[in-house]
Amino acid sequence: MPYNIAMISDFFFPQPGGVESHIYQLSTKLIDRGHKVIVVTHAYQGRTGVHYLTNGLKVYHVPFLVIYRESTMPTVFSFFPIFRNIIIREKIEIVHGHASLSSFCHEAILHARTMGLRTVFTDHSLFGFADAGSILTNKLLKFTLSDVDHVICVSHTCKENTVLRASLDPLMVSVIPNAVVAENFQPLAYTPRSQEPDHNAVKSMSRRLGPGDTITIVVISRLFYNKGTDLLIAAIPRILASHPNVRFIIAGSGPKAIDLEQMLERRVLQDRVELLGPVRHEEVRNVMTRGHIYLHPSLTEAFGTVIVEAASCGLYVVCTQVGGIPEVLPRHMTTFAKPEEDDLVQATGRAIAALRSGKVRTERFHDQVKMMYSWTDVARRTERVYDGITGAISEDEFYGHHPGSTWSATRGRAGVQSYALIDRLKRYYGCGVWAGKLFCLCAIIDFLFFLLLEVWAPRANIDIARNWPRKPFINDKNKPVGNGVYWRRAYNDRMDRRNGSIR
Repeated sequence: MPYNIAMISDFFFPQPGGVESHIYQLSTKLIDRGHKVIVVTHAYQGRTGVHYLTNGLKVYHVPFLVIYRESTMPTVFSFFPIFRNIIIREKIEIVHGHASLSSFCHEAILHARTMGLRTVFTDHSLFGFADAGSILTNKLLKFTLSDVDHVICVSHTCKENTVLRASLDPLMVSVIPNAVVAENFQPLAYTPRSQEPDHNAVKSMSRRLGPGDTITIVVISRLFYNKGTDLLIAAIPRILASHPNVRFIIAGSGPKAIDLEQMLERRVLQDRVELLGPVRHEEVRNVMTRGHIYLHPSLTEAFGTVIVEAASCGLYVVCTQVGGIPEVLPRHMTTFAKPEEDDLVQATGRAIAALRSGKVRTERFHDQVKMMYSWTDVARRTERVYDGITGAISEDEFYGHHPGSTWSATRGRAGVQSYALIDRLKRYYGCGVWAGKLFCLCAIIDFLFFLLLEVWAPRANIDIARNWPRKPFINDKNKPVGNGVYWRRAYNDRMDRRNGSIR
């Protein structure tokens, strides 16, 4: 069954990043499978209004005040009129929010539930439980996810973290990893397996690095504390001192960039460390193929798409053993280190020695990554989540049979959350002694605001947007069913039976 879906997040192109790439790739693959997808984000550098991207993906850039790291200022209610207008114009059925730190995401899920829409949330990050920022973020997440239909996490570690932070039933959380477009991250001398002459020829193509050959270590990351920039700054001089024929290429920007530059000037390492500054996502492959090792010193990471891209480019990966990183790549592609300076230096030394000895066969990495990760598979699994929350498949089929399992009286059955205001208030009230009452107040005000908007800006006065021609809907057997015109008419008939109401 095709759906009309709105992806909501503060983080989207032209800003580069893992969340941004995830939303774009997932949206285009869902469009390929016959669904209608739009993206709602804030304005970027003068990019305001409606824009069309490849594959007919429509993006709404809403002009809102950005306060920190591309996150908009939380206003709770001021986004509602614009959001409601977009939802009605595009006849949206499912609202899919992304990222715990996105104000747009949290507000959109609240407003969508008030309007009677199905909601999904995807968590891309890991957070702690002790510091003030994490406590506030976790309380906000608990508020939002108390009334969401389903949650998606990008790794099993991320799932455990989200379940604990938001006090969720684990059955309400699915794990769907990120992916990579392997064709966009090919090694320089890549030869498709079907064109390889024989095994001996392939073996001869991989030349062992000698003691005098230069090994280039690539780092592509936002230069923030949580990305391990301080750890990188401390490790670089020690790595270069121990290995004379090693050089670094570092791409990225952030508040820690000045610390990195000062270290290079103080140690006089400018001739061995090349700083590229920020690079566009389409330029990442060209940077990676200049290296032999990819170094990822992150202190916290839910998945780490960049290390998959690095392995696809034929780089041996050295990364910290934190978060969901150990789940991403097999052992023969990576060398793990503790998030400590000494261990990171030692792990990098082991990786350099492994490359020089020829123990690591990086020429096979690309084909292996291509088999492991596919955005088409991610879209298919996400589509199954949509089927589960809309009732297109049975609850037993979606969640599996769990003898003796019971659902909370306040949450209802997972994935079949009630739209009734009284049921929503019961779920919010259980979020805390004082927070629960505040959340209930927000939900009541949001509902009253919605009724006011229904009178002040009637649905009949909102023009319905014309749809981009739909592709044939692809079923679970990857076979097209019907055509775009058929599904568009079927959807219009379904909406007519609702008397023109989204609810």
